[in-house]
Amino acid sequence: MPIYMYKALTKTGIVVKNKVESSSKENLIQLIKNGDLVPISIEQVSERAKKGQRKKKRNITDIQEIMKDVNTTQLGKKKEELTTKQKINLYFAKTEKITSRDIVVFTQNFYLLKKANFNNVHALDTIIQSTDNLTLKGILEDILAGVEAGENMYTTMEYYSDVFPYIYVNMIKVGELSGSLTSSLEQAVRYLDETEALNKKLRSILIPNAIQFVLLIVMLLVGTLFAIPAIQGVFEELGTEETLPAITLWFQGFINTAIKYWYIPAIFLMGVVVSIILYVRTPRGKYNFHQFKYRMPIFGELIFAIDFSRFIKAMVLNLRNGMRIQDAIDVSKNIVKNLVMLSMIESSINNLVTGASWIEPFEESGLAKPMITEMLNIGMKTDLTEMMEKLVEYMEIDIDNIMTKIMKALPQIVYAIVGFVLIFFVLVVLVPCVQVYMGNFLFSAYGV
Repeated sequence: MPIYMYKALTKTGIVVKNKVESSSKENLIQLIKNGDLVPISIEQVSERAKKGQRKKKRNITDIQEIMKDVNTTQLGKKKEELTTKQKINLYFAKTEKITSRDIVVFTQNFYLLKKANFNNVHALDTIIQSTDNLTLKGILEDILAGVEAGENMYTTMEYYSDVFPYIYVNMIKVGELSGSLTSSLEQAVRYLDETEALNKKLRSILIPNAIQFVLLIVMLLVGTLFAIPAIQGVFEELGTEETLPAITLWFQGFINTAIKYWYIPAIFLMGVVVSIILYVRTPRGKYNFHQFKYRMPIFGELIFAIDFSRFIKAMVLNLRNGMRIQDAIDVSKNIVKNLVMLSMIESSINNLVTGASWIEPFEESGLAKPMITEMLNIGMKTDLTEMMEKLVEYMEIDIDNIMTKIMKALPQIVYAIVGFVLIFFVLVVLVPCVQVYMGNFLFSAYGV
C-alpha cells in the first residue's frame, strides 16, 4: 500500500507532519479533512504492502490510527476501496521475502555512502529510493523515520529481529554508541560475506551426503518391509532349510515391533525433546547449552574464536575513539550473545573495578588460547589498541586455519556415517537378495 508524507494544519494553527499508509492520495486527503485537519502538502514516498499477519511498524503509523486519535466520530464512515491493480500489487508484495542477499546489498550500499560522508538520513533516503524489495523498503523507511525522530538505527532494527540477525544489530549498536558506524558497517559486510561463504561450504558437503543418507535409509526400510518378506515367502513355499542372516532377522523384528508399538518411541522421543527444550529455557540449562557450544567437537573451537574475535574488534573500535578500557568492554559486550562469554566479560569488568586483571577470566576459562591472552597482557604493558589490532589479525588467521581443519575433517565424518549405513544395508538387504540370486537354497529344498 502506498506510503505518503503529509503536512496538515490543525484548528489551533499547529502544523503536524507524519508518514502514513493509505490506499490513494484522494482517500488520504478525505481522511485528513474528516479528522478536522487542513492538508498543506502530500507526497508519496514509496509503496509498501501491508501484511496482515506481520507486526506493525515501529515508527510509521497507519493513517487510520492517526485519524482515530484526532476525531474518532468521523472515522469508519467511508470505506477505502482498492482498485484491481492495487489488489494485484498487494498480493504479489505480500509474498515478497527479504533474503540474506538483500541485507548484504543494503549494508554494502550503506557502508559506501557513509564512507562518502553521507549522514544517516541522507544515506538511508538514497538507499530507499533504489531498493526494489517492497518489504525491505518499508522497514528501511521505518528506520529512517526513527532516525529523523532522533533515535539510533539499532533501536528500530531490534524491532525487526526476524530480518536483522542479533550479531548484525549489535555491530550497528556498537558502531553508533562508539561513533564508529562506518567501521562497524565494514565489519558487518565482512560478517555477512563470511557467514554466507561458510554456509555455502557446509551446504556443499552436507546436502549431497544427507541426500545419500536419506536414500539409504529409505532403501533399507523398503527392503526390510517388502523384499525380505518376499524372500521368506519363497523359502517357506519351497520348504528349504536355509534361513536369512541373523542380522536381517533381528532388524526385521526390530522394525516390525517399532511399527506395531510406534506410539512408545514417539512418546519417548517427544518427551526427550520437550525435556531438553524446557531445560535449555532455564537459566542454568541455557548456560550449560552455551558452554556445550564452546566445547563441542569439531565446531566448538571455531564458535568461540569467532565470538571472541568479534568482541575484540568491537573493543578496538571503542578504544580508537578514546574510551576507557572499562567503558570499551561494557559497550563491546553487546556484540556477544553466548552466556559463557558474557559471564567472562562481566568478570573482567568486576576485576577492573577492584583493580585486578581484566584478562584473568579469559585465561582461567581454558577456552582462550595462551597466545591470545599473552598478547593482551603484553598490550597492557605497551600499547593496548595497537596490540589488539595485531591480535585481530592473528585471530583471523587462526579462524581460517580452524575452518580449514573442519573442512578437511567434516567430509571424512560424513562419509564414515554414510558408509556405515551402506554396509548395514548390504548385510540386511543385499545379502539375502544375493542368496536368492545364487539359488543355493534350491539344493536344500530338494534334499540335495
